[in-house]
Amino acid sequence: MPGSMRGSMPGSTSGATKAMGAMTVGALILVTAYTVALGSNGWLWFGWVVLGLLTLAMIVTQP
Repeated sequence: MPGSMRGSMPGSTSGATKAMGAMTVGALILVTAYTVALGSNGWLWFGWVVLGLLTLAMIVTQP
């Protein structure tokens, strides 16, 4: 049945990956707002890059 394999289809994104992507975009907005308001903080940007790489790794390793 095609409907029963919906979660395992290539190109489908799990809920965890979607949540991670949303968190990454939200973090980018917050870090950008912090930078505009208070000046750049290298640790915040480093943390965002690490979060982005983890998100990318989750997307690439989807079954």
